[in-house]
Amino acid sequence: MTQDYRKTAEAVSRLSPQQYAVTQEAATEPAFRNRFWDNHDAGLYVDIVSGEPLFASVDKYDSRSGWPSFTAPVDSGNIVENVDRTYGMVRTEVRSAHGDSHLGHLFDDGPAEAGGLRYCINSAALRFIPLAELEEQGYGDYIRLFEKEDK
Repeated sequence: MTQDYRKTAEAVSRLSPQQYAVTQEAATEPAFRNRFWDNHDAGLYVDIVSGEPLFASVDKYDSRSGWPSFTAPVDSGNIVENVDRTYGMVRTEVRSAHGDSHLGHLFDDGPAEAGGLRYCINSAALRFIPLAELEEQGYGDYIRLFEKEDK
């Protein structure tokens, strides 16, 4: 099933002030005071605006940064990387490809055994879909990502 992942005015109008600041204005939410930094449930993280699949819990790890951190996206075609020169630093900004939401930043200090990347993502940019609900919410194709956990 092919879904149409788009940014719509209606989706943007439903965002909380913090979700809007993060996704539309490239703000950063507080470390350790966000919804998913310590979430250990199995499931898929999608863009809060467009619904495009971004990260799976099987690639999430505790980076001790206070934000959800992942070693890889579920589909690199849903991620855009930009140079971010704000705050006197040079970083790699991560945005969703279809929703154009600011998600967070990419760093090269992730687990070596997983390729060394750390996608440090704002919870406010994400909606979490539990594994048991993937099929009913239209993300059944992503159940395969969790099959390796069962073996």
